[in-house]
Amino acid sequence: MPPITLRQPVLPPSADRSFWLQDIDAQSVTEPLAGSQQADIVIVGGGYTGLWTALRLREQAPEKRIMVLEAGHCGSGASGRNGGQIHSWYAEIDQLAAVVGEQEARRLCADTADSIAEIKALHDRGLIDCDLRLDGWLWTASSTAQEGAWSQAVAMTETAGADRFRSLDADEIHRRTGSPVSYTGVVEPDAGSVHPGKLAIGLRDLATARGVIVHENSPVLEIHPGPVCRLRCSSGEVTAPTLVLAANAWLAGIPELRQYLYIVQSQVIATAEIPQRLDKLGWRDGAAICDSQRQVLYYQRTPKGRVIFGHGSGLTAFRENFGAEFNRSTKRGRDNVAELRRVYPELADVEITHDWAGPIDCSADHLPVIDHLADHPNIFFGMGFNGTGIAQTPIAGRILASLALGSRDRWSESRLVGIGKRLKLPPEPFRYLGGRLVRAAIRRRNALEIRNERPDPITRVLSDMTPGRRPACTTDKP
Repeated sequence: MPPITLRQPVLPPSADRSFWLQDIDAQSVTEPLAGSQQADIVIVGGGYTGLWTALRLREQAPEKRIMVLEAGHCGSGASGRNGGQIHSWYAEIDQLAAVVGEQEARRLCADTADSIAEIKALHDRGLIDCDLRLDGWLWTASSTAQEGAWSQAVAMTETAGADRFRSLDADEIHRRTGSPVSYTGVVEPDAGSVHPGKLAIGLRDLATARGVIVHENSPVLEIHPGPVCRLRCSSGEVTAPTLVLAANAWLAGIPELRQYLYIVQSQVIATAEIPQRLDKLGWRDGAAICDSQRQVLYYQRTPKGRVIFGHGSGLTAFRENFGAEFNRSTKRGRDNVAELRRVYPELADVEITHDWAGPIDCSADHLPVIDHLADHPNIFFGMGFNGTGIAQTPIAGRILASLALGSRDRWSESRLVGIGKRLKLPPEPFRYLGGRLVRAAIRRRNALEIRNERPDPITRVLSDMTPGRRPACTTDKP
């Protein structure tokens, strides 16, 4: 069988790393793969998906030799670059139901609520110190076009009998966020914010403490498939009968998977520490905040009083091929700065100390897809988290673990499993050219709708061609 060549990540230099990773000076602590080794299951990717899968495997099959291979240090990809927002899948229950059916959608949403509780338990027990603050996730509108973006999800959540959302009025939003710009919305109280870098490093340390073998600085160059697969790294190789590919956006380098993914760049900035000024505005807690524009806007206050401001307004990639240009925008967060000044004009003079970017692996229906490669039933993958992953990757880890172990249970039989039934994207160059047209239309439409102006018909038609409108504010993606 021909080898599978994996696309190699271009790791950012120190100055281009996310605030989260610079804040903790995240480094590799495990040795690169060396020599010839063997394992029962090898996981490619040491971010949230890979590490949660490893932990689930240790729970279910402690006798197995589980190995994680990470190209940089754990969390150096999307898991350490995102906006740090954690909320359940109830915000996407309508999208979930369209793919997996309403009954399973309800179960998966409840599972993500359990994931939040699991992370809280790990945090409270001192096993993972990740600055978790469950002060709520605010899903808001800052223009008439955004009003009611949450209505269908909230209605379906209520029908499911789940008490997850509460309405917000302008006074409460202003009092909690210190900004009058968003004036209506809902809050998911049992949600909030987290330090993504600390969470990734904490998961790595927990995995190694529980017996998972982790090799950082070990990019996989080639996979030679077969009943026993051989993975070649620059300084060693490992054989295993079962593989799990958990490399998010980089999986688009595999032609079979590229048909279902499109890659976009998300950009995030961090301000200097200004706790007194934020206190004066009334912005004191760790709530995560989104508005409902098509280019998602998401922000939080850190415990030390920085403002983290993210905006999904970046590049697209031809043939989903991206490199160093996706690590940091040449605009140095200009769009984010403009949005920060719109939402918080009182902070227009605040220094921006960090700006960074990163790739988001998006599927056409904005939900993750999990399966095995068509000709290789022992090579599994999980991808397409669409920027919502902190509470969702623990669920993906359960599904991938059950598949890797050959278990027949609700996880392996989830309807999230099965790439053949998911939407394919157009071939190149139509995908790239169409994507550029659509994203340009979205930018125009956002600029107009934020001012409560109506876009022209062509702009409306083009911008409506983008898959989904839900805020993607968390997680395993920037």
